Amino acid sequence: MNYYITMKTNLDIFLHQFSRILYLSATAVFIFTMMADGTARADIYKHVDNEGVLHLTNVPSDPNVKYVMIMREKRILFQPNIDVTRYDSIISRAADKFNLDSALIKAVIKAESNFNHRAVSPVGAQGLMQLMPKTASSLSVDDSFHPEKNIEGGARYLSYLLKTYKGDLNLALAAYNAGEKAVAKYHYNIPPYRETQNYVKRVLSFYKSFSN
Repeated sequence: MNYYITMKTNLDIFLHQFSRILYLSATAVFIFTMMADGTARADIYKHVDNEGVLHLTNVPSDPNVKYVMIMREKRILFQPNIDVTRYDSIISRAADKFNLDSALIKAVIKAESNFNHRAVSPVGAQGLMQLMPKTASSLSVDDSFHPEKNIEGGARYLSYLLKTYKGDLNLALAAYNAGEKAVAKYHYNIPPYRETQNYVKRVLSFYKSFSN
């Protein structure tokens, strides 16, 4: 379900005097509304338009508007009873084909979609390994919602990134999340994006868990 909240404020006052109070209050109302409705939480984005109207939404659908994420969905916590072994045979085949550790592929799937093959991100990434349409096309994946095709495409891309960064898993994962250009921009270090840094840590944690 999609949610939108807008509220009219004086832009200067909003930005310089009451931004923290309004931000926290609006976010709290927004989250309470979703939880009361019994739906799972989602990423929450905001933007302030030229008239000083604050917009909060979990669907940043206007490509001409620059939205800022203010809260990330706790995807893992709100999907109980997930069968983490469901795609093991497909994962094993992809791991063998691209010389990867199956636990690594599994960790990426866990972090990206929590094993939901129908998952779609707010920016359009699809399937188990959350392939962007352009990336999927470059990997010859014609159906990102098809588990086997998605996993093979994601594994192929992960293998390519590991070769590109000479086996540096941290950089490969950072590029998987933020893109190769972002890694290059920051002199081949993990970009200083909170989302990307947390993503790398999360995947490595899952990798360790699945390896054990």
